[in-house]
Amino acid sequence: MENRSYALMTGFFTVALLVAAILIGLWLNRDRTTMHPYEIVTTQTIPGLNPQAAVRYRGLEVGRVDDIVFDPRVTGQILIKLSIEEGAPVTQTTFASLGYQGVTGIAFIQLDDDRTGSPLLQSDKGHVARIPLRPGLLDQLEKRGLAILEKTERITDSLNNVLSKENQDKLTGAFDSINKAAAAYAEIPGQLQPTLARLPALADKLDRTMGSVQELSTSVTAAAHNYDRLATSLQAPGGPVERAGATIDSLGGVTSDLELQTLPHVVDMADEAKTSLRAVRRTVTNLGDRPQSILFGAPAAEPGPGEPGFVPPTK
Repeated sequence: MENRSYALMTGFFTVALLVAAILIGLWLNRDRTTMHPYEIVTTQTIPGLNPQAAVRYRGLEVGRVDDIVFDPRVTGQILIKLSIEEGAPVTQTTFASLGYQGVTGIAFIQLDDDRTGSPLLQSDKGHVARIPLRPGLLDQLEKRGLAILEKTERITDSLNNVLSKENQDKLTGAFDSINKAAAAYAEIPGQLQPTLARLPALADKLDRTMGSVQELSTSVTAAAHNYDRLATSLQAPGGPVERAGATIDSLGGVTSDLELQTLPHVVDMADEAKTSLRAVRRTVTNLGDRPQSILFGAPAAEPGPGEPGFVPPTK
């Protein structure tokens, strides 16, 4: 009977010790961190996000997801309730996005900030502050993928239009034209071969022509030097040009003397010649008017005023 009492007491003591150890462990490991409530409001899809998911600020864990519910006031809107440690630097410019852990696909809330030094975002149970949710990497890839798919479809449609039967015929005709042009270009070297064969002879002729031109240039240069020497000798002091000038000056003096001595006699002779010509002209005029004067002589002169037989002219 005593052995049974001893075993019973030992069992009770063991159970009590185990319960006390559990309670002491829970008390020692209890979370003493002060948490503040926050909310995320979004209409985006949140695949892989579950309650108790981690909340990280730039990679550091600062809280957890308490609950995910639909917003009773706005249809289709989702509320994500968060608990974030008191010391976390959640500011008025802080935003949230979805992050994913490795290949498991488990999502968590990633907090980040546009800039540092912004005022802290205050939140409590009476007034829960809200943090905006921006599209994460997968959302951006999804949107970019849809845009790429749309562009790919447009490119495919364009290629289908380009590769239509009509365009294929045009391309075939263009290729035929290119082949014909290539064949024509291939014939050009054969046509140029005779001309290329005559090029050495033409080059020799050009060399001889250049030699002749050079000799002509030498001759012209020599002639120019001779003309320069001739001009120099003609213009030299006492040369032909100077002697010719002196001769012209002496002839000018002689001519002046002749003009002074001969010119008066020439003038007198000219006056006498004019008088004689006027007399001959009067004689010819009278003969033309009275040819009978050759036989009967010149008629008597008519009496003038005051002479016998003068008859005044009638008006």
